[in-house]
Amino acid sequence: MAPGTRWLTLATVSSALFLIVVDMTVLYTALPTLTRDLGATASQKLWIVNAYPLVMAGLLPASGTLGDRLGHKLMFMTGLLVFGLASFGAAFAPSAAALIAARAVLAVGAAMMMPATLSLIRLTFTDPEERSLAIGIWAAIASGGAAAGPVMGGVLLEHFRWGAVFLINVPVVAAALAGSALLLTNRPGDAGHPWDLAGSLQAMIGLGGLVYALKEAAKRDPSWEAAGLALAVGLIATLLFVRRQRRARFPLIDFSLFADPRFSAGVATALTASAALIGMELVFSQRLQLVLGLSPLDAGLLILPIPLASLVAAPLTGLALSRLGSARVLWGALMVTGLALIAFLASHDGPAALWITALAAMGFGSGAAVTAASSVIMLSAPEERAGMAASIEEVSYELGGTLGIALLGSLMSVLYTRAMLVPQGIAIASEARDSIDEALALAQGLAPFQAEQVVGVARAAFDQAFTGVVGVAALMLVAVALVVRHRLAGREEAEGSGLPERRADGC
Repeated sequence: MAPGTRWLTLATVSSALFLIVVDMTVLYTALPTLTRDLGATASQKLWIVNAYPLVMAGLLPASGTLGDRLGHKLMFMTGLLVFGLASFGAAFAPSAAALIAARAVLAVGAAMMMPATLSLIRLTFTDPEERSLAIGIWAAIASGGAAAGPVMGGVLLEHFRWGAVFLINVPVVAAALAGSALLLTNRPGDAGHPWDLAGSLQAMIGLGGLVYALKEAAKRDPSWEAAGLALAVGLIATLLFVRRQRRARFPLIDFSLFADPRFSAGVATALTASAALIGMELVFSQRLQLVLGLSPLDAGLLILPIPLASLVAAPLTGLALSRLGSARVLWGALMVTGLALIAFLASHDGPAALWITALAAMGFGSGAAVTAASSVIMLSAPEERAGMAASIEEVSYELGGTLGIALLGSLMSVLYTRAMLVPQGIAIASEARDSIDEALALAQGLAPFQAEQVVGVARAAFDQAFTGVVGVAALMLVAVALVVRHRLAGREEAEGSGLPERRADGC
């Protein structure tokens, strides 16, 4: 393949990747607006955000191996078409339930495309240095795009209704489809490789049950019966999935890959970095709007240091991996991200220059972590398992995002509910303790003096919860960094790629 065609191929798959990852976070700045417009409850609000990464994480293992069977070009282009149609439906969703359903269909298209993006890069770039740079660019878009989502949402909401955050996908999808038809090589897949739909459904049910149990337990008045049932279903489905994969001749996920310490450390790094980044952005964007009273555009601009720093870090990390070594970059990037969050926590009520610098350091660290993790995971696996390796990498990223929203979002709800004490003598519905959105909406029906009191205590409660959530995210990053360092201690880096030399049998 000619050099120019290779880089045009990268540009084509990267445009689709940008849409996939932006849609994980683009609703953050739009969430307060669409919550009001659609009358979404606190639970529906979280599912509007979570339906997309949750369904995608459940389908990614099957779509990665299906791409190995049918060919990654076919999967990529079909996914683009599904994604474009679902974007149109989401843009005009008449209710919260309809938007959740449209987000689930969006996730189906994204799950078909995402493993293909990384697999096509792996198969297109045969030169090790070019491949490392291409994966670095891929990782820059993956981490930077997710971080840029709130900024795009803020810019669009300044001029259009919230549906524009989905409608903008349609022309990009059309251009990517045209580019794919002209540029992508149609490499046939392995027709003898079976596709395990049942295993994919087990994975999705397992993830859905566990996340639902977590969200139900975090409510102000949880139904412990529903939480327990969801937990049991989630655990049983997950155990059945693991047992099925261990016995399968052609598994969706080959768990033997995790025997390589670098591979497992790469997965842990991708999961942790994305959980911290996406969870932090969710609560921070809401604080900027609901506590500080900023517009969606202003909130998006204040988040901008994160994606800009991430975009800078990712390609630099791809080039530096062979010099610094994958082990040092993996744990070092996580440590930088965790320390940056601690610095942000100490300065977020101080001069803007201090906490903006801390946000930039967080973006740089997370961009480096995702780049290193992607390179380690993809280059540890044999070429015939490129789709599987890509799906595992992306499951780590999407599952990390889901856990970041579920764990940190649920922790935010718990801490807010405990801190939110309605002043005595003010008659207001108990939903004010469910979320700050509910409290601000209910305060509009009170007398001015009472409304001011409720708004004040709600914002103070949210700020208290926000501090706790950021602290937990920072500790999580530092702890995983230390575990990764211990796991990879004493291992020498192979020349040229930072990975062990693969034997002739592909192991």
